[in-house]
Amino acid sequence: MASTNQLCLVLVIFLSVFSLSSLLTSAIFPKANVSLSIPSSQLVENLCNGKAIQNRRFCLKALSTPEVIVAMDTTQLGTLIMKLGAANAKATLNVYNEIIKKPGSPQALKALNCCVEVYKYAILSFEIVSSKLVEDPQTANYDVAVIGLEIANCEKELINAKVQAPRLLAGNRFMKYYVPMGYEITSSLELENPNEY
Repeated sequence: MASTNQLCLVLVIFLSVFSLSSLLTSAIFPKANVSLSIPSSQLVENLCNGKAIQNRRFCLKALSTPEVIVAMDTTQLGTLIMKLGAANAKATLNVYNEIIKKPGSPQALKALNCCVEVYKYAILSFEIVSSKLVEDPQTANYDVAVIGLEIANCEKELINAKVQAPRLLAGNRFMKYYVPMGYEITSSLELENPNEY
């Protein structure tokens, strides 16, 4: 029979793994209807009230992490947004790669492969945009907009192939929230330094 110490150790490990797994998932796919636990900064408030933002609640929730709250300027906030966008794209790409292994029609496989390429592009673009924020926010702004167009192409392919996968739809929806956040922040950077570009 197991000792009390062993049972406690197993319980602690289980609870630790369980709580960490839910934290990692919510960091990538935050629930937009959950109230904020950390007050947002004025920088975040201004961004989430921007014209390009389609879902203000999602924006506020996604940007309620301690790293974002202490962002000192638009460039730091932009870098963090690009990291969040890239992380979301990576998580969604993993779902596509998982689903692509399951048997399906040739049309579905073609659509899924198209989306895999789109998400690889999105990850790379978010990472590149992060490095362009200071030197060329105008190009960064364009690059973020192109991510949105590519995600729309992915969705069109999925619809045409009649692929129904809620996890993919959720990943695409979140990307459609991160892209406007990236667009809004790069637009703000352009306005902050209009004579430099």
